[in-house]
Amino acid sequence: MANKFVILADPTCDISDQINKEFDVSMIKGHFVTSDGKEHVSISNWDTMDRDEFYKALKKNPAAFTTSPPNIDECFVEFEKHILAGEGILCLSISSALSGTYAFMVKARELALEKYPNAEIYVLDTYRFGPSVGLMAVTASKFREKGLSLKETYDWLEENKNHFHQAGWMDDLSFVAKKGRISHAKAFFGSIIGIKPIGEFDYSGMTTVIGKGKGEKQTLDILIEYIEQTIVKPENQIIFIATSNRHESAAKYKVLIEEKFHPLAVYVNDVFPSDGINIGPGLMAAYYYGKPISQGLIEEIELVKTIKNKVEAK
Repeated sequence: MANKFVILADPTCDISDQINKEFDVSMIKGHFVTSDGKEHVSISNWDTMDRDEFYKALKKNPAAFTTSPPNIDECFVEFEKHILAGEGILCLSISSALSGTYAFMVKARELALEKYPNAEIYVLDTYRFGPSVGLMAVTASKFREKGLSLKETYDWLEENKNHFHQAGWMDDLSFVAKKGRISHAKAFFGSIIGIKPIGEFDYSGMTTVIGKGKGEKQTLDILIEYIEQTIVKPENQIIFIATSNRHESAAKYKVLIEEKFHPLAVYVNDVFPSDGINIGPGLMAAYYYGKPISQGLIEEIELVKTIKNKVEAK
């Protein structure tokens, strides 16, 4: 009974239906509105829309696309369903610095515990977004499979959430700057042809530019060494690569990661609409477990600078 719990991921988790089924992860549904004014429920597939057309329309008119998290009532209904099924609940939320989702989930938990005081519900503020939340959900699934309890799984994620890294680039940072995911001061990097700004998570889950590469090959070389210097026991890991319509680059990255690190698996995932609306086209990044991220990303910025100098000297 101790390990009988459901894993509920934030709607921006960017894990596909296939991965949801493989690791028995559920997703609380959020909402998004497309440029035609239609409201959609969060999806982790492209059955109801064309991926390329979605990103084409998003790039053309980003202000016409909006997202909204599951509200308190929707979270409560989802919690109640699993409580009545006799399951504990581990709910993973996008960083509270980026969305009100965590606050809604916490309030729904309070309401659920008032009605069902013996229920076991944990809500984790991941301090991450997108595929990193998805990777945490898969990590929780592996712990559950090994027999860890709900509390043991929650406690490990709470203690180690600052170990979840992002290593990749955005083609144009002006989009995420407009959506509030990165400062405008750094957006100019994305407007220079051939320059690829390298992003990593900070403490609150915002993406911060820690360096830049010149062209795809150099940037991939930098990223592979950056992962090598920051990852922990890659042979025991599942690694995600997320892409918002940069599939050729993601395929190259996957091969390089597999050849260099030999992880248990590498999954290439699309960035789906609930996250893609705030990230935009042009993301290509890997997500993995590694060394703790330093305060202010001081160590990571210096590391990328050292690696870049080394790569350029070859």
